[in-house]
Amino acid sequence: MAKSSKTRKSKSKKKDPVAAAPTRRDTLKLLRNGGIGVLAVGAVGYFGVGSYQAHAAEHDLSRVGQGHPVVVQIHDPSCPICTALQKEARKAVKSLDDEMVFLVADITTDVGREFAVRYGVGHVTLLLFDGAGARKQTLQGMRESEELTPIFQDHFAAG
Repeated sequence: MAKSSKTRKSKSKKKDPVAAAPTRRDTLKLLRNGGIGVLAVGAVGYFGVGSYQAHAAEHDLSRVGQGHPVVVQIHDPSCPICTALQKEARKAVKSLDDEMVFLVADITTDVGREFAVRYGVGHVTLLLFDGAGARKQTLQGMRESEELTPIFQDHFAAG
């Protein structure tokens, strides 16, 4: 029995973490984990800024009339049809090799709502503008990318 009490005592003894000096291994682990953390935060920040810039550029309606043909979607983010149309319109624009610009007029913002009112249209609508900013065509309702691609090609060719 005496032996078991000795074993119990030796098991209960633990090093005091405050009193122990950090080893080289502990320091290297800390540096490694800190470096990984900094890289992770930096990557999230980099992609977050890039995503925000793309979102801001897509919602910058002052780009209409700046020399490139533009497609503007009048969009309500809470409308599932608007979201589906946006996906199809983006796919059609990306399929073109040309420098067509796709913009979004979000009607839940003052700027987007004013834009829609200025052109007398509601959501689920695409407006096609030439490089000078003149409206050339209005497409209302849901459209598939296969239908939009030739329309956008003709629009871009007309300039």
